[in-house]
Amino acid sequence: MNTTAAQFPYPWQRCKVIHLVRHGQAMHNVGDKDRNALLSPHLFDAQLSPLGLQQVCKLRKEVHARGLFKRIELVVTSPLHRTMQTAIGVFGNESSADEGNTDNFSAKPGGLDCPQIMAVELCRDRLGVRPCDMRRKVSECEALFPSIDFSMMDGEDDSMWNPDIREPEEEIAARMVLFMNWLWTRPEQDIVIVSHGIILQQILKVLGNDCHQAVSSALCQRFDNCELRSVVIVDKSPRAVDSMLCSPRDVLQSSSMC
Repeated sequence: MNTTAAQFPYPWQRCKVIHLVRHGQAMHNVGDKDRNALLSPHLFDAQLSPLGLQQVCKLRKEVHARGLFKRIELVVTSPLHRTMQTAIGVFGNESSADEGNTDNFSAKPGGLDCPQIMAVELCRDRLGVRPCDMRRKVSECEALFPSIDFSMMDGEDDSMWNPDIREPEEEIAARMVLFMNWLWTRPEQDIVIVSHGIILQQILKVLGNDCHQAVSSALCQRFDNCELRSVVIVDKSPRAVDSMLCSPRDVLQSSSMC
């Protein structure tokens, strides 16, 4: 290895450790469903399957065994049911993750030793057409998951989901740029993102623009259900280290004014 070319010093304030987690198997992932089957209204905001609940419990044990749980400062989750179940089941308190015997992992608010769990619209699944990717009203989410912080949500109803138009991949990529711009405004340095396969792949593509092609290809492989993948990221931009905090909505507004 050419150490001169491979090593670069960066201030720790410019670095974050990001842990990417895909949700456990959900009901729309069961079996080999064709595209028409995914249009079923019965799959609205799909929940975890019995296997998905088991996968969440297994990942929780692994996270604790590796000592990762104690390092996490913030968990950012998509506001869809399957991702919130996964976030609470893996990173919530013990009573909320009762070995898969509850169908929502949301029985009680998080304990003092649990990281903050925050729902953010920007990292939700591909938008439009499929009912499994439409979210519930915020008030329903708050009742189901009282330990999750919904203060960053953009409104009670799902205004982002379009029944007639499936979000193009280039728009997903642009959304992930906005999401990562917002994430850099957060003061936490050890952050979990609980989201969806295509979203996590797009995040890694955004982050891997200046990686060696072999590294980028390996990073951006398809995620399995309940897979955790960790990366260190560096902010190389000239922005101030201690930039002011803003919400995803502020990021979207500032982008639209450019």
